[in-house]
Amino acid sequence: MGAGVSGLATAQRLLIQGLSVTVLDRGGAGQESSWAGGGILSPLCPWDYPEAVTRLTSLGATIFPGWVGELHAATGIDPEYEVSGMRVMPPFNLSLARRWCDEHAWIAEEQREALFLPEVAQVRNPRLIQALRRHVEMLGGRIVEHCEVQKIAAEGGMVQGIETTLGNFSADCYINCAGAWSEQLLGQYAMKLDIKPIRGQMLLFKFDVPPIPHILLQDGMYLIPRRDGHMLVGSTLEDVGFDKSTTIAARESLRQRAELLLPSLRGMPLVQHWSGLRPASPGNIPTIGRHPLLQNLYINSGHFRYGVTMAPASAEILLNEINGIEQPLDVSPYHDGWGDV
Repeated sequence: MGAGVSGLATAQRLLIQGLSVTVLDRGGAGQESSWAGGGILSPLCPWDYPEAVTRLTSLGATIFPGWVGELHAATGIDPEYEVSGMRVMPPFNLSLARRWCDEHAWIAEEQREALFLPEVAQVRNPRLIQALRRHVEMLGGRIVEHCEVQKIAAEGGMVQGIETTLGNFSADCYINCAGAWSEQLLGQYAMKLDIKPIRGQMLLFKFDVPPIPHILLQDGMYLIPRRDGHMLVGSTLEDVGFDKSTTIAARESLRQRAELLLPSLRGMPLVQHWSGLRPASPGNIPTIGRHPLLQNLYINSGHFRYGVTMAPASAEILLNEINGIEQPLDVSPYHDGWGDV
């Protein structure tokens, strides 16, 4: 349930194991936060996040090069993975950042008052989604779009089936990868799960050639250069429910801040302005694993800003739990989202 990057990555892994997979999505596959994000494969300032976040993003970043390489080879679609580096501009806590980087073996170069992280990579979200969808379909997966789950029918500690706007579906195992809609989808079975939408607005510009070689980050705002000269500017954090509208205030604020950071943006026409709804969770820590009361229901959701970065790692640890395989890291924080049972 959910054909964003988490759902498609999970489906891909299940299909590779030889299982039959149907993916349902309330809209178009990958058209929500997975499409809307910037594709920076790192927390913006990792020293500001819990270890449960950075462990998962680090595992995801390690898996990414091989994963996207295989996707490109299999589908012919290049997700444009690139180790571009990220320059963190003040204000930020430089001593905390240096200490964190030293403790976690991150290469970090001080450049005046800025900190350059040369190993930070990026990916082009829409192309990654295209490649993932193509590969899932090539492997025999079925993707059913514009199919909204209305009810989970459960009995005896098991899901018996789900009712949707396109009829009823049944399976041996169900996985909720519905992003910002995950808690809503679970209804009475949501327990104490706390996943809600947080809107992020983005701007897009186009240069003839990339004006900078790396990502720029300052006080929560980032500029991401693409190979073809496109430049993304983002992003807001707005608690406005399921409202995906864009605002003039956000557009002007993002543009003004971006122009101060990169003066060559002044006078550039705006190519596109959009928003996405991130699946926000406390501490940015996703919930991954089996439902406490329903034995054949699992979840892989609540990744907040880092669903793309965490996608291959989240799919791996979910499948390890399903298959009873030893985990590569402590996964207990990703079970805490359900609350006390």
